[in-house]
Order: sequence, then C-alpha cells, then structure tokens
Amino acid sequence: MTLPLFDPASSFDKAALAGRLRSLASQNIWIGTSSWKYPGWLDQIYSRDRYATRGKFSQKRFEAECLAEYAETFPIVCGDFSFYQFPTPEFWQRLFATGPPGLRFALKVPEEVTAEVFPRHARYGPRAGMKNQSFLNADALAAGFLEPLAPYRDRVAALIFEFGARATAAREFVAGLGPFLKLLPPSFRYSVEVRNRSYLVPAYFDCLAERQVAHVFNAWTKMPPLAEHIAIPGALTADFTVVRALLREGRPYEQAVEQLSPYDQVRDENPEGREALRALIRRMREERRAALIFVNNRFEGNAPTTIQAITE
Repeated sequence: MTLPLFDPASSFDKAALAGRLRSLASQNIWIGTSSWKYPGWLDQIYSRDRYATRGKFSQKRFEAECLAEYAETFPIVCGDFSFYQFPTPEFWQRLFATGPPGLRFALKVPEEVTAEVFPRHARYGPRAGMKNQSFLNADALAAGFLEPLAPYRDRVAALIFEFGARATAAREFVAGLGPFLKLLPPSFRYSVEVRNRSYLVPAYFDCLAERQVAHVFNAWTKMPPLAEHIAIPGALTADFTVVRALLREGRPYEQAVEQLSPYDQVRDENPEGREALRALIRRMREERRAALIFVNNRFEGNAPTTIQAITE
C-alpha cells in the first residue's frame, strides 16, 4: 500500500486540473468522477467555508449544493444514484437546476430494468431473490426513466445499462439483450456494462456494434485489468466509448470501502491502471473518438488525485 508523505490537499492544483479537463473536453475526451458528494474532497475540490451554517460545516447544505462547485473543475459526472430508483420529474428538475448548464451527465439506468432477479438484500424487502417482471422491458424503461429525462437529453452524455454478475451464459444474455436494444429510442446514447468476464466475446460485441451501443470498459473485481480489457478486439463498438475505473482487479467492493475510506487521499496507487487510462486518452484523441472516462474513489482512494495524475 502506498501512503502519501504529505498533505494531498496542499499539493492539489484545482485550477490547473480544471484547465486540462476543459482542454480535453474540447477534444471530446470527457473526464469526471463517479458521483460527487464526498466530504473527503473538502479543501481539495470543495471549499469548506462555502457550506458553513452558523459557522459550522453543514453536511446537509454540502450535499444539496456541492454539484455547482464540482462543475468548476469537472465537465462531466457519472450519476450512480439512478441505478436504485426511477427518479421523479421533480428530482430531475432539481438536479439539473443545481448543476450549471455546461455540466454533462452519464446516468445509470435503474436496476428495475437490468436486474433479472433481485438480489437477496434487505433493501429489496419481499422482492429479494424474486424474478423481476420488468427485466429488459423497454416500455417500463421509457415510461419510468426516458420520458421524465427527455427535457434534459442535451445534457445527458450517455446512459449506462449495468448488468451485475449473472449465472446465464453469454449466448443467452446476448439473445435477450439484442431485441431490447433495438426498441430503444434514438434520443439518447447508450452503453452496456457487464460484470461477467465470460461475456467479452465477439457475439456480445457484435450485438452492441450493430446498434451503435458502447461497451463500457470497467475496472472491477472479476473483470480484466483495464489495459487488457481495452485491448480486446472488437470491443470499441460505437463512435464513443465509456470507461469506469471502479476497483482494482481482485479487490471486493466491501474491502475497498474499508481500506480506502474516507476518500481524502490516494491510499493504494495503481500505476498500471493509470497508464491504461493515459493510453486510452491518447488513442481516442488519435482516432477522434469521443470518450467518457469516470474514476471512482475506490480505484485508488481519491478520484480527483487519480485524475490529476493521469492528465498531467
């Protein structure tokens, strides 16, 4: 484990990073983080006194208002929150009013459409372990998600369908995915993230390419390292790509939370992962292909510092 020998906030040049990210965004290379409400980024991305109430830091005020300050540095953000719900029209209105017009969003599609069986977890209540009747239901997706989001489509860079690790074979997965993707309206750009290494086969990539849907290159516990993942033939399936640097290979999510919280500094540097992201940026610039790149705190411990390092 690599521990810093100095205060990371003192060496963080927020203005320089913002300038580099704006320059890359002008070349269609959009780099941001997975979510944004992290007090660990105070005195780095966020100004502590901006969220003071009666002289004290207010967590409530921070969570309600920090997106505007986030956008002073980053041009794009990945919203994981929408994976767990069908947000209401009122929610979308508040969200897009909080973030400035120039900020772009990549949003996860609700698991109400991507979970074939609801996980056995207390938050699912009586549905835990049960088959999901809305799995790959294009009508449910349109009514509950796409239509309320439609007024803000110009600010949505991509939608992400995340499919957790599954017991079904790649052939069966692709057989169900293809017809579903054909039903999606062309008003949004779509991408698919899988957590099964065995799904990374030509039939899957061909299914996405036929419909100009991007494959998401994800760094995840049981997925290939980013450099290996990105090098798979045929994996660039659209005129844009999505990358999510989430976890180090082999490290479970719960372990990452325990070891890397509170996300105020890099605690486990991943040089190979950083270089893979740099190489992808160079390649996408050369190919003039749009890229949406998102770094999670659980990749190294502090997403802004990881992004600072790969863009310097």
